[in-house]
Amino acid sequence: MAAVDFLTAEMANKAHIDAVNRDYICEPHLEYRTVGGVAGPLVVVNTVKKPKYAEIVNLRLGDGSVRRGQVLEVDGDRAVVQVFEGTSGIDNQSTTLEFTGEVLRTPVSQDMLGRVFNGSGRPIDGGPPPMPLCPHTPHTLLPLASPAGLVKHGAEEGEAEPFAIVFAAMGVNMETAHFFKQARTHTPPLHARQPCHMSSYADALREVSAAREEVPGRRGYPGYMYTDLATIYERAGRIEGRKGSITQLPILTMPNDDITHPIPDLTGYITEGQVYVDRQLHNRQVYPPINVLPSLSRLMKSAIGEGMTRGDHSEVSNQLYANYAIGKDVQGMKAVVGEEALSSEDLLYLQFLDKFEARFVNQGLYDNRSIFDSLDLAWSLLRLFPRELLRRITTETLDKYYDREKAAA
Repeated sequence: MAAVDFLTAEMANKAHIDAVNRDYICEPHLEYRTVGGVAGPLVVVNTVKKPKYAEIVNLRLGDGSVRRGQVLEVDGDRAVVQVFEGTSGIDNQSTTLEFTGEVLRTPVSQDMLGRVFNGSGRPIDGGPPPMPLCPHTPHTLLPLASPAGLVKHGAEEGEAEPFAIVFAAMGVNMETAHFFKQARTHTPPLHARQPCHMSSYADALREVSAAREEVPGRRGYPGYMYTDLATIYERAGRIEGRKGSITQLPILTMPNDDITHPIPDLTGYITEGQVYVDRQLHNRQVYPPINVLPSLSRLMKSAIGEGMTRGDHSEVSNQLYANYAIGKDVQGMKAVVGEEALSSEDLLYLQFLDKFEARFVNQGLYDNRSIFDSLDLAWSLLRLFPRELLRRITTETLDKYYDREKAAA
């Protein structure tokens, strides 16, 4: 027993000597009462020892309430902190700031299924915080813009593989938030979310930039907004050395339906495709109101064709797109010169335009249509035209699918 005590004391002594000589990477948490100024959501803190960019800061106000913030700018011993919950009530007498040395992280766990969280990853449904899957390896945690809920299912090639969907919302109105809350009531294991919207995020970025008195760019947005959006969108993809992938489906609203607005314009350069939801189609009760002309996918060519969908997929898609574009041009011309001035060929394109929106784009809420059903429906619309007008489809494909009897065979 004495030998054990002697060995333990020796080990403790050696550990103490090592600790004295060790070059620590982490710094102790220090508290400051050196608020130098408040401007909108920003707080300027002076005489800070080794502040770090993107470091999380805890602010304790005079009334005992605690708020969180993040370091946006560092200049020597001066740090600019953005407060998430607002800066009302913050003063330089009673407000204490603690620099944690950590960046914003979100733990991931299966306990998140069916839960609702705010933008900081804290539960807002009255439940306890989830236990992380790997609490001792935080480098494996992937911070996803705004964590919400998860849904897991799926099996691929006979092997069960985890599949998760994260739904996040930011800046939506109460009606929309209530809709998703009701949806969770019907399928509790499948939804967990909080009230993200990239347009709201960009507007908040503009407000913070204005508070920092930065030089504005287009329409007042900061010049680094492209880089900032890219850092969010480009989190999607694969992680080297790990299974699976991450796909993002960000949603944004175009102010005044202007696709040239900086937010949708920059987003279009970064993302691998876009689905354009059209207000006019919505007003005409076309569901889903997707305008196919500005919609695109840069990855479609790698996922269609023989062995994946069908051999005629690419040609049919190009022909539908071309005919729909011509139909839109004819529709505009009709508004100017009238229907009587149109040729018989123009009338064919107008007929195709109406049927394409009513039968192909329009799809009932409970109508399950496979890709093969959509291709067959596309051929029924293309048969409105004589073969010689289908110039984007090869003769071999026309011989195989244009005639109804051959297509059925």
